[in-house]
Amino acid sequence: MPTSDPSYNLLSARSQPLDAIFSPTNVAVIGASEQAGSVGRTLLWNLISNPFGGTVFPVNPKRDSVLGIRAYDSIADVPEQVDLAVIATPAFTVPGIIKECGEAGVPGAIVISAGFREVGEEGAALEQDIARHAADYNMRIVGPNCLGVMRPKTGLNATFAGAMANEGNVAFVSQSGALLTSILDWSFSENVGFSAFVSIGSMLDVDWGDIIYYLGDDPATKSIVLYMESIGNARSFISAARDVAQSKPIIVIKAGRTGAAAEAAASHTGTLAGSDAVLDAAFRRTGVLRVNDINDLFYMAEVLSKQPRPEGPNLSIVTNAGGPGVLATDALIGGGGTLAPISDDTTKALDERLPAAWSGSNPIDILGDASPQRYADALEIAADDENSDGLLVVLTPQAMTEPTKTAELLRPYARDNDKPILASWMGGDAVRRGVNILNQAGLPTFAYPDTAARVFNNMWRYSYNLRALYETPRLPTDDAEGLDRDAATALVEEADAQPGTIMTEYASKKLLDAYNIPTVETHVATDADAAVEAAEAIGYPVVVKLHSTTITHKTDVGGVKLNLHSADAVRSAFADIEDAVSEDGFDGVTVQDMVDTDGYELIIGSSVDAQLGPVLLFGTGGSLVEVFEDRALGLPPLNTTLARRMMEQTRIYEALQGVRGRDAVDLDALASLMVRFSQLVAEQPRIKEIDINPLLADGDRLVALDARVVLHPSDTPDEALPHPAIRPYPHQYEDTWTTEEGREVRIRPIRPEDEPNLVDFHKALSERSVYLRYASLMKLDQRVAHERLSRLCFIDYDREMALVAERPSDMDGDDTPKIVGIGRLTQRPGHNEAEFGMLVIDTVQREGIGTELLRRLVQIGEDEGLDRITADILKQNRAMQRVCEKLGFEIIYPQDHADEMVKAVLELE
Repeated sequence: MPTSDPSYNLLSARSQPLDAIFSPTNVAVIGASEQAGSVGRTLLWNLISNPFGGTVFPVNPKRDSVLGIRAYDSIADVPEQVDLAVIATPAFTVPGIIKECGEAGVPGAIVISAGFREVGEEGAALEQDIARHAADYNMRIVGPNCLGVMRPKTGLNATFAGAMANEGNVAFVSQSGALLTSILDWSFSENVGFSAFVSIGSMLDVDWGDIIYYLGDDPATKSIVLYMESIGNARSFISAARDVAQSKPIIVIKAGRTGAAAEAAASHTGTLAGSDAVLDAAFRRTGVLRVNDINDLFYMAEVLSKQPRPEGPNLSIVTNAGGPGVLATDALIGGGGTLAPISDDTTKALDERLPAAWSGSNPIDILGDASPQRYADALEIAADDENSDGLLVVLTPQAMTEPTKTAELLRPYARDNDKPILASWMGGDAVRRGVNILNQAGLPTFAYPDTAARVFNNMWRYSYNLRALYETPRLPTDDAEGLDRDAATALVEEADAQPGTIMTEYASKKLLDAYNIPTVETHVATDADAAVEAAEAIGYPVVVKLHSTTITHKTDVGGVKLNLHSADAVRSAFADIEDAVSEDGFDGVTVQDMVDTDGYELIIGSSVDAQLGPVLLFGTGGSLVEVFEDRALGLPPLNTTLARRMMEQTRIYEALQGVRGRDAVDLDALASLMVRFSQLVAEQPRIKEIDINPLLADGDRLVALDARVVLHPSDTPDEALPHPAIRPYPHQYEDTWTTEEGREVRIRPIRPEDEPNLVDFHKALSERSVYLRYASLMKLDQRVAHERLSRLCFIDYDREMALVAERPSDMDGDDTPKIVGIGRLTQRPGHNEAEFGMLVIDTVQREGIGTELLRRLVQIGEDEGLDRITADILKQNRAMQRVCEKLGFEIIYPQDHADEMVKAVLELE
């Protein structure tokens, strides 16, 4: 029965556990000291000299007071509730202190102390003790080995830095405390401000994902800037970054770009997939922008917070001097951008407003005597050209130039345009006032035009990556037709039971067949007679290859014989291969059709990255694959949009579209094949490396001519196997269910390509159903907007699960499957609980679909190890409340009777 419970508001009393660290009421400094220059003294002084609105309690058992403030022997002696403990004591004392903090009910800690895993096994053991105590008491910890946390807006300075950062809207998070202090010094000279200034340290507990989620919800933060040395928990980072990047720019500079090469690999993919390139792929997949130097880090934070994102790479340059225009052009094209072609209408308009001697092309040179009005006219006309994705205005202080008046006249264009506008006011004192005017108006300025062009290139790449996150796939992401996952698993298990880790080519091709990836017909022969028999069954000419469980690169040992036209040639090839290979490496040969290779040789593969798990590779294949190194990397699983984006990153992509009379390759079919390959990689965790090389592609076929699979050692336990950084589609939650009326309903997790079906779903909803679900009358055009529906369909299954109930046909006899209900379970960042939402179209309500969807969501919550499931429900929505009660939820009425919502709560075991 519903109850009125005073604990109702406590369920969300602290909306985010990290509030204890970023917005504490009271702070204890454990290790507070009066010793000049000590960390404990600096921490205490920073906290009391920058009032944050709370009380600071020094903890030092050897002193009665510190800096004139009463000190306490331990955290247990502090007379008030403490939100945040800042710990600066020797490493060996920290585990015990964390335990004491947990017992005292302290929810957050910053561990400044060093001497943990960075010093060896003994320090790592101390970290494990800290982690165990923190878990016991549900504490969140920043550090260890960190500088601390600043919140300039509130005055919180829980660091041992020398000064408080200026207030601003950029959050800066760094793994390096030394770099943080350097950036702090730099920020004062450059007048850069911060919403948060965070040293994340060793990430024992709070990691990149936690910080990104928190700052993503922070209204004071407009951009998030990261200095990263290691990615840590890859799934946490990717999940949070992908969610937040759509609303707030995330810019990262990653140290170690030129690190040592990865360990030797058995496959071509393992050789080609360097760790830093894999990180680039992860950043692209999440919408994070990577830059290479500190200046670009803050340039991009400023520009993306002030200007709209460009739709493409085409830049229009307006300049009063040819040389700077050329510099900008070189930087633009060298970085992958393009000069926007000027349309005929634009040319005509410029001819009417500019002197006859203007350049007549892009860059638009409006000559050295350009007046402020000429600048404004040229900018307005260029901005209206649909070919242009962004604009750069360059001014050099020539004899008749008026930098200040020109800036005044351009000020209105800073924010009234749907394209980004950048400016380069070149010079010193002569242009300073104009620069200030533009910056204050929100039009970013740069000292040099090539810098501005480089920034524009970063902007359009950022837009390009973000669009891929939520672009509706043209083809099904998960086409199960023809896939035999059970057969694939059986093949892997059979190979895993054999000595060695290399699957034979024959078994590798059978594995591809199970995922509907076409392979050339292949037979195994253990003697010469069997080889001839296989060749005659296939038809000459044939290829004979080494069949081995220990040798992976067959060409290196003379294990490939091509274009064999007779039985004698096959017998000779068998003998030559047997002679060339040691007895231990020879298990026979394979015989396959000699395919006409008048097409493109591609490679598709996967290997394991130490930080991000399985990584995909696509590019130019063949025997010289390592020489050409024309490849793109991505993370599984793919959809067809992401597969196409991988293709676009390679040089061979242009050829695949048809060149010099050759037919174009069926790129849709190739994208679908890449999707199925990514599913194979994501769903078979015992695979360590896999190559299809070459994959032959021409106008009417795709066929794998060779395949190589390397497994993890058979003694590797399942829990130690690397898993994809992005959770694959959860097939285990697919099922068919029958309503009480005997109608069959398919229930499955939502997919990106469901977006068009969701438009029809929302059209079928009554205003009452919409109001009961959203507590407002959300208009149809709002509900079906691409930006909204794409994010609801393209979800991260690691933190959210949406089930759709799908009928095989609608009531009018249309055979197209129709979505009739949706149930969604969304985990709250920083909490081990989730909220559910439910919506069923009116025509099928009261058939039990909503109850069944919620029952399955509860089961998923149990499977995923959640502590509880909650929902906020309108008081008048009694039908939803009854469904909840049927499944064991408690309905809790708020104490405030004016509140229109009740809370449904289910505690999970």
